Amino acid sequence: MAGYKPKVISLTKRPGHSFGFYLRVEYGAEGHLIRCLEMGGPAELAGMKDGDRVLRVNGTFVDGLPHSEVVDMVRNSGASVTFHILDEASYNQAKATGVNLSEPQTSLCLATPVANGVDKLAPKAKLCYLVKSSSGYGFSIRSVNGEKGLFMTEVIIGGVADRAGVSVNDRLLELNGEDLEDATHDQVVDKIKLAGSSLMFLLVDEETDRHYKNKHMKIGAWLATAKYLPHKPHIINITKGPDGYGFLLREEKNQTGHFFKDIDIGSPAERAGLKEMDRLVAVDGKEVDSCSHEQVVNKIRQSGNKCCFLVVDKVTDQIYKQGKVSPMVSFEEIKDSNSPPSYTEALNLPAPVRPSTPVQSRKEELKPKLCKMEKALAGYGFHLDGIQGVSGHYIQEVVKSGVADRAGLEDDDIVVEVNGVNVEQSSHEEAVAVIRSSGNYLEMLVADKSTYEQLKAKGVTITRLLLGETSYAQVHTADTPEEEEQYEEIRPETPPAPERERAKSSASLDSLDERL
Repeated sequence: MAGYKPKVISLTKRPGHSFGFYLRVEYGAEGHLIRCLEMGGPAELAGMKDGDRVLRVNGTFVDGLPHSEVVDMVRNSGASVTFHILDEASYNQAKATGVNLSEPQTSLCLATPVANGVDKLAPKAKLCYLVKSSSGYGFSIRSVNGEKGLFMTEVIIGGVADRAGVSVNDRLLELNGEDLEDATHDQVVDKIKLAGSSLMFLLVDEETDRHYKNKHMKIGAWLATAKYLPHKPHIINITKGPDGYGFLLREEKNQTGHFFKDIDIGSPAERAGLKEMDRLVAVDGKEVDSCSHEQVVNKIRQSGNKCCFLVVDKVTDQIYKQGKVSPMVSFEEIKDSNSPPSYTEALNLPAPVRPSTPVQSRKEELKPKLCKMEKALAGYGFHLDGIQGVSGHYIQEVVKSGVADRAGLEDDDIVVEVNGVNVEQSSHEEAVAVIRSSGNYLEMLVADKSTYEQLKAKGVTITRLLLGETSYAQVHTADTPEEEEQYEEIRPETPPAPERERAKSSASLDSLDERL
């Protein structure tokens, strides 16, 4: 096994660009092949070679997966993706000798991962943000005869530039995201004067400059450290509470991106540090700027009950946009550092506990509920939530003292049947249609999440029909005291329903405004 040492390569692409290679399958050749490497592209600079085989994508072993599935995994990774790569000769030899390439020791033996051709210990360029004071920026620029580029000089100790991380002899690569390597001294001076009261520089010191020149690599912001910037993105770790995360995710008119709105007081979102109009940059380390609203919501849903967000507030967002650089450049640095207490303590905080209702206190173990309701003028008083077009539904926003509340429905109850019709595998639209067709009388067989999951684990199907082993369901009506329990019967259960995304049954949910 020791003879097969895949390379771990992390690639980051710029907006509108590719990773710089084709992934192919070829007749007579096993595996997913690297082909058509773009000269000077991220893949070539990282050390990928023509004919290399991809073993893993973001840690998932893909050697035996269909080609289209592997391509989708790469595309869905966003702007950054990590590969485990084995050279062609080693791959063919491993296959010929029956080596199991999926074994962890085979795939994880490279000590230093490579990012766009640079290991994590390599020196980095730096992003520096300067806000002009009454005495100016506190630096000068100079050119050197016979040497390409412009260099920082006369950096005043304690001045704006010095506090922003600028050092004497730093070479200037970019101003506000614009490449200046071929600009003249006068052109750069004019651009600085026209830039206004703030500047974002991409700079490189002598050691770093020499390092990349020896590798014949172009230096960009994607290879820079953001540690000198005055404002940084935040990593927000949230554990879902019984009422969800407690925020709305929206797309705003005339603004690009996905924004957090209407953060509930005391919710997991508020306690984790989310603020109104924070912009979502990444979900679980995957950038979402190029994703649609529905795609972002799905990513959050797929995270289960815990999610990691990279977010920026308005000021931080403006700084990064001024430099035309993605906040993702900060992600690894923030993740590897000790996060401020306000963003980590939320991981250890208990979810908000809702007071137990009389119905909860009287429920016997593993009993679903049959709730019978007659519609009032104000309706039934609940919302049916789920993923549009996907099976699985649950109750939300039960109106206190309303028809549903008096009938025993509770928030987060999972819906099994509507008027005797099983809706577990029905789409949201189909379930809503069944409810609407019921007229003024409604019967719903539901179970709280714990009961539902335990019954599934026991192989029990919840139903009002006696089709096998007998159990019982509590029966409640809006007009009957909850102490008067009647019973129905159930039999072995079906496979679990998929994850659910909230969508109101009373009206179709605006896809640009969903509570998560």
